[in-house]
Amino acid sequence: MASQESKDDPQQADPDGSPGKRTKPTRKRTRRIRLIAFFVAHTLGAITSVQAIMSTRTAQGSIAWAISLNTVPYVAVPAYWIFGRSKFDGYHLKRHTSVLAESKVEQNAIRLLREGGMLFEAQTPAAQNRKRLLENLAQMPVTRYNDADLLIDGEETFDAIIASINRATEYVLVQFYIIHADGLGNRLKDALIAKANEGVRVCLMFDALGSHSLPAAYLRQLTDAGVKTAAFSTTKGLQNRFRINFRNHRKIVVLDGKEAFVGGHNVGDEYLGKDDVFTPWRDTHVCVRGPVAMEAQVAFNEDWNWATGEHLELNWTPQRASEGDVLALCLPTGPADTFETGTLLLLDLINSANKSVWIATPYFVPDQQFVSALQLASLRGVDVRILVPEQYDNIVVGLTTYSYLEELERAGIKFHWYTGGFMHQKVILVDELTAAIGTANFDNRSMRLNFEVTMLLEEEQFAQEVKQMLEADLKNSRHASATEYSDQALPFRFAVRFSRLFAPIQ
Repeated sequence: MASQESKDDPQQADPDGSPGKRTKPTRKRTRRIRLIAFFVAHTLGAITSVQAIMSTRTAQGSIAWAISLNTVPYVAVPAYWIFGRSKFDGYHLKRHTSVLAESKVEQNAIRLLREGGMLFEAQTPAAQNRKRLLENLAQMPVTRYNDADLLIDGEETFDAIIASINRATEYVLVQFYIIHADGLGNRLKDALIAKANEGVRVCLMFDALGSHSLPAAYLRQLTDAGVKTAAFSTTKGLQNRFRINFRNHRKIVVLDGKEAFVGGHNVGDEYLGKDDVFTPWRDTHVCVRGPVAMEAQVAFNEDWNWATGEHLELNWTPQRASEGDVLALCLPTGPADTFETGTLLLLDLINSANKSVWIATPYFVPDQQFVSALQLASLRGVDVRILVPEQYDNIVVGLTTYSYLEELERAGIKFHWYTGGFMHQKVILVDELTAAIGTANFDNRSMRLNFEVTMLLEEEQFAQEVKQMLEADLKNSRHASATEYSDQALPFRFAVRFSRLFAPIQ
Protein backbone atom coordinates (compact mmCIF):
# COMPACT_ATOMS: atom_id res chain seq x y z
CA MET A 1 0.00 0.00 0.00
CA ALA A 2 1.35 3.43 -0.83
CA SER A 3 2.39 5.63 2.04
CA GLN A 4 0.48 8.77 2.95
CA GLU A 5 3.41 10.88 1.70
CA SER A 6 3.25 9.35 -1.78
CA LYS A 7 -0.48 10.02 -1.94
CA ASP A 8 0.03 13.67 -1.14
CA ASP A 9 3.04 14.14 -3.42
CA PRO A 10 1.98 15.78 -6.75
CA GLN A 11 4.78 13.85 -8.43
CA GLN A 12 4.38 10.04 -8.11
CA ALA A 13 7.56 8.06 -7.44
CA ASP A 14 8.67 5.34 -9.86
CA PRO A 15 9.38 1.91 -8.42
CA ASP A 16 13.10 2.72 -8.41
CA GLY A 17 12.45 5.80 -6.29
CA SER A 18 13.01 8.43 -9.01
CA PRO A 19 10.45 11.21 -9.43
CA GLY A 20 7.75 10.41 -11.89
CA LYS A 21 5.69 12.52 -14.26
CA ARG A 22 3.24 15.14 -13.06
CA THR A 23 -0.22 13.90 -12.36
CA LYS A 24 -2.99 14.63 -14.84
CA PRO A 25 -4.74 17.12 -12.48
CA THR A 26 -1.56 19.18 -12.27
CA ARG A 27 -1.16 19.25 -16.05
CA LYS A 28 -4.79 20.20 -16.46
CA ARG A 29 -4.41 22.97 -13.91
CA THR A 30 -1.38 24.40 -15.74
CA ARG A 31 -3.19 24.22 -19.06
CA ARG A 32 -6.23 25.92 -17.53
CA ILE A 33 -4.11 28.76 -16.16
CA ARG A 34 -2.50 29.25 -19.54
CA LEU A 35 -5.87 29.32 -21.27
CA ILE A 36 -7.21 31.87 -18.77
CA ALA A 37 -4.10 34.04 -19.21
CA PHE A 38 -4.44 33.77 -22.98
CA PHE A 39 -8.13 34.70 -22.85
CA VAL A 40 -7.57 37.65 -20.47
CA ALA A 41 -4.62 39.01 -22.49
CA HIS A 42 -6.45 38.87 -25.80
CA THR A 43 -9.64 40.26 -24.28
CA LEU A 44 -7.67 43.21 -22.90
CA GLY A 45 -5.95 43.54 -26.27
CA ALA A 46 -9.28 43.62 -28.11
CA ILE A 47 -10.79 46.15 -25.71
CA THR A 48 -7.69 48.34 -25.85
CA SER A 49 -7.61 48.15 -29.65
CA VAL A 50 -11.08 49.70 -29.70
CA GLN A 51 -9.73 52.52 -27.54
CA ALA A 52 -6.76 52.90 -29.90
CA ILE A 53 -8.96 53.03 -33.00
CA MET A 54 -11.23 55.63 -31.41
CA SER A 55 -8.47 57.90 -30.10
CA THR A 56 -5.24 57.45 -32.07
CA ARG A 57 -4.46 60.53 -34.14
CA THR A 58 -3.70 58.91 -37.52
CA ALA A 59 -5.15 55.99 -39.47
CA GLN A 60 -1.68 54.46 -39.74
CA GLY A 61 -1.26 54.63 -35.99
CA SER A 62 -4.69 53.12 -35.40
CA ILE A 63 -3.91 50.21 -37.73
CA ALA A 64 -0.51 49.57 -36.15
CA TRP A 65 -1.88 49.58 -32.61
CA ALA A 66 -4.95 47.48 -33.51
CA ILE A 67 -2.82 44.77 -35.14
CA SER A 68 -0.23 44.63 -32.37
CA LEU A 69 -2.81 44.76 -29.56
CA ASN A 70 -4.66 41.77 -31.00
CA THR A 71 -1.63 39.69 -32.02
CA VAL A 72 0.88 40.33 -29.21
CA PRO A 73 -1.24 41.77 -26.39
CA TYR A 74 1.23 40.67 -23.70
CA VAL A 75 3.66 43.34 -24.96
CA ALA A 76 1.35 45.75 -26.78
CA VAL A 77 -1.20 46.40 -24.00
CA PRO A 78 1.29 47.79 -21.43
CA ALA A 79 3.13 49.58 -24.26
CA TYR A 80 -0.08 51.29 -25.36
CA TRP A 81 -0.94 52.55 -21.90
CA ILE A 82 2.56 53.98 -21.53
CA PHE A 83 3.24 55.26 -25.06
CA GLY A 84 0.01 55.12 -27.02
CA ARG A 85 -1.91 58.08 -25.64
CA SER A 86 -1.22 61.69 -26.64
CA LYS A 87 -3.94 63.32 -24.53
CA PHE A 88 -3.16 64.31 -20.94
CA ASP A 89 -6.22 64.09 -18.72
CA GLY A 90 -7.21 66.38 -15.87
CA TYR A 91 -4.89 69.32 -16.46
CA HIS A 92 -7.31 71.20 -18.69
CA LEU A 93 -9.93 70.97 -15.96
CA LYS A 94 -7.51 72.59 -13.53
CA ARG A 95 -6.92 75.35 -16.04
CA HIS A 96 -10.60 76.21 -16.33
CA THR A 97 -11.03 76.27 -12.55
CA SER A 98 -7.82 78.17 -11.83
CA VAL A 99 -7.45 81.32 -9.79
CA LEU A 100 -7.59 83.37 -12.99
CA ALA A 101 -11.12 82.27 -13.77
CA GLU A 102 -12.35 82.25 -10.18
CA SER A 103 -11.29 85.75 -9.19
CA LYS A 104 -11.65 87.34 -12.63
CA VAL A 105 -8.07 88.60 -12.35
CA GLU A 106 -7.51 87.72 -16.01
CA GLN A 107 -10.36 89.94 -17.17
CA ASN A 108 -9.02 92.79 -15.05
CA ALA A 109 -5.54 92.34 -16.51
CA ILE A 110 -6.95 92.53 -20.05
CA ARG A 111 -8.76 95.75 -19.12
CA LEU A 112 -5.54 97.26 -17.76
CA LEU A 113 -3.64 96.17 -20.88
CA ARG A 114 -6.23 97.86 -23.07
CA GLU A 115 -6.33 101.04 -20.99
CA GLY A 116 -2.52 101.20 -20.97
CA GLY A 117 -2.27 100.81 -24.74
CA MET A 118 -0.35 97.56 -24.32
CA LEU A 119 -2.53 95.46 -26.64
CA PHE A 120 -1.35 95.07 -30.21
CA GLU A 121 -3.85 96.39 -32.77
CA ALA A 122 -3.39 94.95 -36.25
CA GLN A 123 -3.64 97.42 -39.15
CA THR A 124 -4.42 95.07 -42.05
CA PRO A 125 -6.93 92.21 -42.50
CA ALA A 126 -4.07 89.71 -42.93
CA ALA A 127 -2.36 90.88 -39.75
CA GLN A 128 -5.67 90.81 -37.90
CA ASN A 129 -6.32 87.22 -38.99
CA ARG A 130 -2.88 86.08 -37.87
CA LYS A 131 -3.22 87.92 -34.55
CA ARG A 132 -6.55 86.20 -33.99
CA LEU A 133 -5.01 82.81 -34.74
CA LEU A 134 -2.09 83.26 -32.34
CA GLU A 135 -4.27 84.61 -29.56
CA ASN A 136 -6.71 81.73 -29.96
CA LEU A 137 -3.83 79.27 -29.69
CA ALA A 138 -2.27 80.95 -26.66
CA GLN A 139 -5.54 82.09 -25.05
CA MET A 140 -3.59 85.24 -24.24
CA PRO A 141 -3.13 88.55 -26.10
CA VAL A 142 -0.30 89.83 -28.26
CA THR A 143 1.19 92.71 -26.25
CA ARG A 144 3.24 95.82 -26.98
CA TYR A 145 5.86 97.76 -25.04
CA ASN A 146 8.02 94.79 -24.12
CA ASP A 147 11.80 94.71 -23.96
CA ALA A 148 13.85 91.60 -24.74
CA ASP A 149 17.47 90.52 -24.22
CA LEU A 150 18.93 87.67 -26.27
CA LEU A 151 21.03 85.44 -23.99
CA ILE A 152 23.60 83.27 -25.73
CA ASP A 153 24.98 80.23 -23.88
CA GLY A 154 24.98 79.25 -20.24
CA GLU A 155 27.26 81.75 -18.52
CA GLU A 156 25.39 84.75 -19.92
CA THR A 157 22.01 83.16 -19.25
CA PHE A 158 22.54 82.14 -15.63
CA ASP A 159 24.45 85.30 -14.75
CA ALA A 160 21.35 87.20 -15.87
CA ILE A 161 18.94 84.87 -14.05
CA ILE A 162 20.85 85.00 -10.76
CA ALA A 163 21.18 88.79 -10.98
CA SER A 164 17.43 89.13 -11.53
CA ILE A 165 16.67 86.79 -8.63
CA ASN A 166 18.85 88.98 -6.42
CA ARG A 167 16.84 92.07 -7.47
CA ALA A 168 13.39 90.55 -6.84
CA THR A 169 11.36 92.19 -4.08
CA GLU A 170 8.02 90.31 -4.03
CA TYR A 171 8.42 86.77 -5.34
CA VAL A 172 10.53 84.45 -7.45
CA LEU A 173 9.03 81.65 -9.57
CA VAL A 174 11.48 79.10 -10.98
CA GLN A 175 10.69 76.09 -13.16
CA PHE A 176 13.09 73.75 -14.97
CA TYR A 177 12.77 70.34 -16.53
CA ILE A 178 16.12 69.17 -15.16
CA ILE A 179 17.89 70.38 -12.01
CA HIS A 180 21.18 68.82 -10.95
CA ALA A 181 22.74 69.20 -7.52
CA ASP A 182 26.09 70.23 -9.02
CA GLY A 183 27.96 73.52 -9.22
CA LEU A 184 25.26 75.41 -11.12
CA GLY A 185 22.47 73.70 -9.20
CA ASN A 186 24.00 74.73 -5.89
CA ARG A 187 24.52 78.26 -7.15
CA LEU A 188 20.81 78.50 -7.96
CA LYS A 189 19.89 76.91 -4.62
CA ASP A 190 22.00 79.41 -2.70
CA ALA A 191 20.44 82.34 -4.55
CA LEU A 192 16.93 81.09 -3.80
CA ILE A 193 17.72 80.47 -0.13
CA ALA A 194 19.25 83.94 0.21
CA LYS A 195 16.16 85.51 -1.32
CA ALA A 196 13.82 83.49 0.92
CA ASN A 197 15.83 84.64 3.94
CA GLU A 198 15.01 88.22 2.92
CA GLY A 199 11.31 87.43 3.22
CA VAL A 200 10.67 87.18 -0.52
CA ARG A 201 8.34 84.34 -1.56
CA VAL A 202 10.16 81.69 -3.60
CA CYS A 203 8.63 78.77 -5.51
CA LEU A 204 10.69 76.11 -7.28
CA MET A 205 9.14 73.50 -9.60
CA PHE A 206 10.71 70.70 -11.62
CA ASP A 207 9.62 67.69 -13.66
CA ALA A 208 9.45 64.57 -11.51
CA LEU A 209 11.03 62.36 -14.20
CA GLY A 210 13.46 64.90 -15.64
CA SER A 211 14.84 65.65 -12.16
CA HIS A 212 14.48 62.13 -10.74
CA SER A 213 18.08 62.14 -9.51
CA LEU A 214 17.73 65.37 -7.50
CA PRO A 215 18.74 64.46 -3.92
CA ALA A 216 16.25 64.84 -1.09
CA ALA A 217 18.90 66.76 0.86
CA TYR A 218 18.97 69.43 -1.85
CA LEU A 219 15.23 69.98 -1.56
CA ARG A 220 15.33 69.81 2.24
CA GLN A 221 17.80 72.71 2.38
CA LEU A 222 15.42 74.76 0.25
CA THR A 223 12.28 73.94 2.21
CA ASP A 224 14.07 74.51 5.55
CA ALA A 225 14.79 78.05 4.30
CA GLY A 226 11.15 78.63 3.40
CA VAL A 227 11.32 77.90 -0.33
CA LYS A 228 8.24 76.10 -1.64
CA THR A 229 9.15 73.17 -3.90
CA ALA A 230 6.98 71.01 -6.12
CA ALA A 231 7.51 68.12 -8.51
CA PHE A 232 5.32 68.13 -11.61
CA SER A 233 4.26 64.49 -11.90
CA THR A 234 2.68 63.50 -15.21
CA THR A 235 1.40 60.28 -13.61
CA LYS A 236 -0.82 62.20 -11.20
CA GLY A 237 -4.47 61.25 -11.43
CA LEU A 238 -6.03 57.83 -11.98
CA GLN A 239 -6.25 58.18 -15.76
CA ASN A 240 -2.58 59.18 -16.04
CA ARG A 241 -1.21 56.57 -13.63
CA PHE A 242 0.84 54.64 -16.21
CA ARG A 243 1.50 57.43 -18.69
CA ILE A 244 5.15 58.08 -18.07
CA ASN A 245 5.63 59.17 -21.67
CA PHE A 246 4.54 62.75 -20.88
CA ARG A 247 7.00 65.38 -19.63
CA ASN A 248 6.87 68.96 -18.37
CA HIS A 249 9.74 70.31 -20.45
CA ARG A 250 9.22 74.00 -19.62
CA LYS A 251 11.96 76.31 -18.35
CA ILE A 252 10.47 79.48 -16.86
CA VAL A 253 11.74 82.05 -14.37
CA VAL A 254 9.48 84.95 -13.35
CA LEU A 255 10.43 87.83 -11.07
CA ASP A 256 7.66 89.93 -9.45
CA GLY A 257 5.44 89.45 -12.51
CA LYS A 258 7.56 92.02 -14.37
CA GLU A 259 10.46 90.03 -15.83
CA ALA A 260 10.65 86.51 -17.23
CA PHE A 261 13.19 84.09 -18.72
CA VAL A 262 12.38 81.33 -21.23
CA GLY A 263 14.67 79.16 -23.33
CA GLY A 264 16.58 75.94 -23.79
CA HIS A 265 18.79 75.77 -20.68
CA ASN A 266 18.24 73.44 -17.78
CA VAL A 267 20.15 73.66 -14.50
CA GLY A 268 23.34 71.64 -14.66
CA ASP A 269 27.05 72.11 -15.25
CA GLU A 270 26.74 70.59 -18.73
CA TYR A 271 24.71 73.66 -19.75
CA LEU A 272 27.79 75.72 -18.96
CA GLY A 273 29.88 73.55 -21.30
CA LYS A 274 31.51 71.59 -18.47
CA ASP A 275 30.51 68.13 -19.69
CA ASP A 276 33.44 65.99 -20.86
CA VAL A 277 31.56 64.72 -23.93
CA PHE A 278 28.99 67.35 -24.93
CA THR A 279 31.15 70.42 -25.03
CA PRO A 280 31.12 73.23 -25.98
CA TRP A 281 27.38 73.48 -25.18
CA ARG A 282 25.47 75.85 -27.47
CA ASP A 283 22.11 77.12 -26.20
CA THR A 284 19.84 80.18 -26.24
CA HIS A 285 17.55 81.86 -23.72
CA VAL A 286 15.60 85.12 -23.77
CA CYS A 287 14.79 87.59 -21.00
CA VAL A 288 11.64 89.69 -21.40
CA ARG A 289 10.32 92.65 -19.45
CA GLY A 290 6.87 94.14 -19.80
CA PRO A 291 3.34 92.74 -20.00
CA VAL A 292 4.42 89.51 -21.71
CA ALA A 293 6.21 88.50 -18.48
CA MET A 294 2.79 88.03 -16.92
CA GLU A 295 1.90 85.57 -19.68
CA ALA A 296 4.89 83.41 -18.73
CA GLN A 297 3.60 83.69 -15.18
CA VAL A 298 0.23 82.28 -16.31
CA ALA A 299 2.00 79.14 -17.59
CA PHE A 300 3.89 78.71 -14.31
CA ASN A 301 0.76 79.30 -12.28
CA GLU A 302 -1.19 76.62 -14.18
CA ASP A 303 1.60 74.08 -13.70
CA TRP A 304 1.95 74.94 -10.01
CA ASN A 305 -1.78 74.56 -9.50
CA TRP A 306 -1.72 71.12 -11.13
CA ALA A 307 1.30 70.01 -9.08
CA THR A 308 0.19 71.35 -5.69
CA GLY A 309 -3.47 72.37 -5.87
CA GLU A 310 -2.40 75.75 -4.49
CA HIS A 311 -3.53 79.12 -5.84
CA LEU A 312 -0.62 81.54 -5.75
CA GLU A 313 -1.25 85.18 -4.92
CA LEU A 314 0.67 86.95 -7.70
CA ASN A 315 0.96 90.36 -9.31
CA TRP A 316 -1.52 90.59 -12.19
CA THR A 317 -1.11 94.31 -12.89
CA PRO A 318 0.65 94.65 -16.27
CA GLN A 319 3.32 97.31 -16.71
CA ARG A 320 5.16 98.64 -19.74
CA ALA A 321 8.86 97.95 -19.96
CA SER A 322 10.96 101.02 -19.21
CA GLU A 323 12.17 100.90 -22.81
CA GLY A 324 11.41 98.95 -25.97
CA ASP A 325 8.32 98.25 -28.04
CA VAL A 326 8.68 94.57 -28.90
CA LEU A 327 5.49 92.78 -29.90
CA ALA A 328 5.40 89.61 -27.82
CA LEU A 329 3.25 86.62 -27.00
CA CYS A 330 3.97 83.72 -24.68
CA LEU A 331 2.54 80.41 -25.91
CA PRO A 332 2.35 77.53 -23.44
CA THR A 333 1.64 74.33 -25.34
CA GLY A 334 1.00 70.80 -24.19
CA PRO A 335 -0.94 67.53 -24.38
CA ALA A 336 -3.82 68.93 -22.30
CA ASP A 337 -4.65 71.61 -24.92
CA THR A 338 -7.91 71.45 -26.85
CA PHE A 339 -5.94 71.52 -30.12
CA GLU A 340 -2.40 70.38 -30.95
CA THR A 341 -1.25 73.90 -30.17
CA GLY A 342 2.46 73.27 -30.71
CA THR A 343 1.81 71.73 -34.12
CA LEU A 344 -0.45 74.57 -35.23
CA LEU A 345 2.03 77.21 -34.05
CA LEU A 346 4.89 75.64 -35.98
CA LEU A 347 2.81 75.20 -39.12
CA ASP A 348 1.73 78.84 -38.90
CA LEU A 349 5.33 80.05 -38.61
CA ILE A 350 6.35 78.05 -41.69
CA ASN A 351 3.27 78.85 -43.77
CA SER A 352 3.36 82.57 -42.98
CA ALA A 353 6.94 82.99 -44.22
CA ASN A 354 7.46 85.12 -47.32
CA LYS A 355 11.25 85.38 -47.44
CA SER A 356 12.97 83.06 -44.99
CA VAL A 357 12.56 80.41 -42.31
CA TRP A 358 15.64 79.49 -40.28
CA ILE A 359 15.24 76.68 -37.77
CA ALA A 360 17.80 75.69 -35.14
CA THR A 361 16.89 72.58 -33.16
CA PRO A 362 18.77 69.78 -31.39
CA TYR A 363 16.19 67.15 -32.40
CA PHE A 364 14.77 67.18 -35.91
CA VAL A 365 12.15 64.44 -36.22
CA PRO A 366 9.18 66.02 -38.05
CA ASP A 367 6.12 64.14 -39.23
CA GLN A 368 4.95 64.36 -42.83
CA GLN A 369 2.86 67.51 -42.45
CA PHE A 370 5.94 69.46 -41.34
CA VAL A 371 8.06 68.02 -44.15
CA SER A 372 5.38 69.06 -46.65
CA ALA A 373 5.11 72.55 -45.14
CA LEU A 374 8.88 73.03 -45.37
CA GLN A 375 8.92 71.75 -48.95
CA LEU A 376 6.08 74.08 -49.94
CA ALA A 377 7.84 77.04 -48.37
CA SER A 378 11.04 76.32 -50.25
CA LEU A 379 9.20 75.71 -53.53
CA ARG A 380 7.52 79.11 -53.30
CA GLY A 381 10.93 80.76 -52.96
CA VAL A 382 11.38 80.97 -49.19
CA ASP A 383 14.95 80.55 -47.92
CA VAL A 384 14.56 77.49 -45.67
CA ARG A 385 17.55 76.54 -43.54
CA ILE A 386 17.69 73.87 -40.85
CA LEU A 387 20.51 73.68 -38.32
CA VAL A 388 20.96 70.46 -36.33
CA PRO A 389 23.93 69.31 -34.22
CA GLU A 390 26.18 66.77 -35.92
CA GLN A 391 26.96 65.41 -32.45
CA TYR A 392 23.83 63.87 -30.96
CA ASP A 393 23.00 62.59 -27.48
CA ASN A 394 20.29 60.17 -28.64
CA ILE A 395 21.35 57.63 -31.24
CA VAL A 396 17.80 56.84 -32.41
CA VAL A 397 17.01 60.52 -32.96
CA GLY A 398 20.39 61.09 -34.60
CA LEU A 399 19.88 58.24 -37.06
CA THR A 400 16.31 59.28 -37.81
CA THR A 401 17.47 62.75 -38.85
CA TYR A 402 19.41 61.26 -41.78
CA SER A 403 16.17 59.89 -43.23
CA TYR A 404 14.94 63.41 -44.07
CA LEU A 405 17.96 64.56 -46.08
CA GLU A 406 16.72 63.36 -49.48
CA GLU A 407 13.19 64.77 -49.04
CA LEU A 408 14.53 68.17 -48.01
CA GLU A 409 17.28 68.40 -50.60
CA ARG A 410 14.86 67.67 -53.46
CA ALA A 411 12.90 70.80 -52.50
CA GLY A 412 16.01 72.99 -52.25
CA ILE A 413 16.04 73.17 -48.44
CA LYS A 414 19.48 73.84 -46.94
CA PHE A 415 20.34 71.42 -44.14
CA HIS A 416 23.36 72.10 -41.92
CA TRP A 417 25.20 70.04 -39.31
CA TYR A 418 26.40 72.21 -36.41
CA THR A 419 30.03 71.24 -35.75
CA GLY A 420 30.96 73.65 -32.94
CA GLY A 421 29.91 71.28 -30.14
CA PHE A 422 26.51 70.12 -28.97
CA MET A 423 23.73 72.54 -29.96
CA HIS A 424 20.64 72.53 -27.75
CA GLN A 425 18.90 75.78 -28.72
CA LYS A 426 15.31 75.90 -29.99
CA VAL A 427 15.08 78.99 -32.20
CA ILE A 428 13.08 79.88 -35.31
CA LEU A 429 13.50 83.12 -37.29
CA VAL A 430 10.87 84.04 -39.89
CA ASP A 431 11.37 86.77 -42.51
CA GLU A 432 14.14 88.31 -40.38
CA LEU A 433 11.37 89.82 -38.24
CA THR A 434 9.62 87.23 -36.06
CA ALA A 435 11.65 85.13 -33.62
CA ALA A 436 10.43 82.12 -31.65
CA ILE A 437 12.61 81.13 -28.70
CA GLY A 438 11.58 78.50 -26.21
CA THR A 439 11.74 74.92 -25.06
CA ALA A 440 10.09 73.01 -27.94
CA ASN A 441 12.14 70.78 -30.21
CA PHE A 442 11.18 70.00 -33.82
CA ASP A 443 9.76 66.58 -33.04
CA ASN A 444 6.59 64.74 -32.20
CA ARG A 445 7.41 64.63 -28.48
CA SER A 446 7.51 68.42 -28.18
CA MET A 447 4.47 68.87 -30.40
CA ARG A 448 2.21 66.34 -28.69
CA LEU A 449 3.67 64.79 -25.52
CA ASN A 450 5.55 67.54 -23.68
CA PHE A 451 4.40 70.65 -21.87
CA GLU A 452 6.43 73.37 -23.61
CA VAL A 453 6.59 77.16 -23.73
CA THR A 454 7.59 79.46 -26.59
CA MET A 455 8.20 83.19 -26.53
CA LEU A 456 7.18 84.79 -29.82
CA LEU A 457 8.86 88.16 -30.41
CA GLU A 458 8.57 90.62 -33.29
CA GLU A 459 10.78 93.69 -33.64
CA GLU A 460 13.40 94.49 -36.27
CA GLN A 461 16.37 95.18 -34.00
CA PHE A 462 15.82 92.09 -31.86
CA ALA A 463 15.31 89.95 -34.98
CA GLN A 464 18.62 91.22 -36.36
CA GLU A 465 20.35 90.09 -33.17
CA VAL A 466 18.83 86.64 -33.62
CA LYS A 467 19.88 86.60 -37.28
CA GLN A 468 23.47 87.51 -36.40
CA MET A 469 23.52 84.77 -33.77
CA LEU A 470 22.27 82.16 -36.25
CA GLU A 471 24.68 83.35 -38.94
CA ALA A 472 27.53 82.77 -36.48
CA ASP A 473 26.14 79.29 -35.79
CA LEU A 474 25.92 78.57 -39.52
CA LYS A 475 29.59 79.49 -39.85
CA ASN A 476 30.26 76.78 -37.26
CA SER A 477 28.43 74.22 -39.37
CA ARG A 478 28.79 72.26 -42.57
CA HIS A 479 26.25 71.74 -45.34
CA ALA A 480 24.62 68.30 -45.30
CA SER A 481 24.09 66.32 -48.48
CA ALA A 482 21.54 63.61 -49.20
CA THR A 483 24.45 61.39 -50.25
CA GLU A 484 25.40 61.13 -46.56
CA TYR A 485 22.45 58.76 -46.37
CA SER A 486 22.04 57.37 -49.89
CA ASP A 487 25.70 56.43 -50.41
CA GLN A 488 26.02 54.55 -47.12
CA ALA A 489 26.06 50.78 -46.82
CA LEU A 490 22.80 48.88 -46.43
CA PRO A 491 23.17 48.27 -42.65
CA PHE A 492 23.40 52.02 -41.99
CA ARG A 493 20.46 52.85 -44.27
CA PHE A 494 18.39 50.11 -42.66
CA ALA A 495 19.23 51.44 -39.19
CA VAL A 496 18.13 54.92 -40.30
CA ARG A 497 14.82 53.71 -41.70
CA PHE A 498 14.21 51.44 -38.72
CA SER A 499 14.87 54.33 -36.32
CA ARG A 500 12.31 56.44 -38.16
CA LEU A 501 9.63 53.92 -37.21
CA PHE A 502 9.97 55.25 -33.67
CA ALA A 503 9.43 58.88 -34.71
CA PRO A 504 5.96 59.09 -33.08
CA ILE A 505 7.45 58.58 -29.59
CA GLN A 506 10.77 60.40 -30.04
